[in-house]
Order: sequence, then C-alpha cells, then structure tokens
Amino acid sequence: MALYLLEFKPLTPQQEEAQQILALLAQQLEQAEGAELIESQVAGDYSIIFSIIETEDPQLITGQLEPLQALAQVAGPDQVRLVGADLEDIKKLKQEANYLVEWDIPADISMDQYLARKKANSPKYAQVPEVSFLRTYVREDTAKCLCFYDAPDRDAVVRARQAVSTPIDRLFKLAI
Repeated sequence: MALYLLEFKPLTPQQEEAQQILALLAQQLEQAEGAELIESQVAGDYSIIFSIIETEDPQLITGQLEPLQALAQVAGPDQVRLVGADLEDIKKLKQEANYLVEWDIPADISMDQYLARKKANSPKYAQVPEVSFLRTYVREDTAKCLCFYDAPDRDAVVRARQAVSTPIDRLFKLAI
C-alpha cells in the first residue's frame, strides 16, 4: 500500500466548510474499498486541508473526488513517503500536530539526497527542545514536503527549522 496526499482549498475558508469537506471525504472513502484515511490536518485559517490516504490504487481516490470539487479546489493525489515516524504508530496514536511547514524542495535534490540530509540534520532538533518534530510526508517526485511539529508557538518552529538548516516556504498553525 502507498500513501497519497490530497490538498483541498475550500471555496469558502470557514470552519463549517472545512468540517463539511472532511465529512464528505470520509464518506467518499468509505465507498472506495481499499482506501483508508490516515490523517487530515486543517490550517488554522481554514484556507487549506491536507489529507493523507493509504491505498494500492490512486484511481480509487480520484474516482471519489468529484463531489468534493463543489466545495474546494482539489490537488492530488500525489504519492508521498512517510519519514521520521511509523505508519502504524500514526494510525494508533493519532498524535496531533499544531504546526505544519511546507517546503518546496529544490528541483536538484533527489529523494536519496533529501533522506540523507534529513538523517544528518534531525539530531539538531535537540537544540530547540521545546519543539517536537512529529513526522514528514515527502512527495515521491520531491516537489515538496510537509513537516509536522508540536511547538509552543510559531517562533519556536522557525528556530527548529533554522537548527536543521531547512527553509520554510509556508508555515501553518493548525486547527485542533
């Protein structure tokens, strides 16, 4: 089974709209035998929703997206790789993040280079002990990655990213 990222930009960025999108997504995936919702994270301003789906066939997901297009612009599914966490733990614990960083990975960085860089830099998170790195989903085409954190505030996330020498293209406080 592989993991896929879906991104929803609600036509009306409000809490009710985000809840409606998530409920409809869950309903649509129930109809798609062989697809499981791993997690969804919503930006605090409700401007974007990130959902990770597990399936062997991304066409199962694509076939279920049409009703959602009435509520949001939909991007994906894009295959992603989970880094820094175990999928079974995510399924069991449902550990909530409160910040998400998107990094648009430069085109000249391959997946192997990204993974080597991540491995080398991850111990540096210890320099910012108030921040817990939780997990990353990196697109298989290495176009971008989503890094999830538990942190007391935005500045702490910025310090953590500086410690690991990795830029921030977009930083979201997540709705919990």
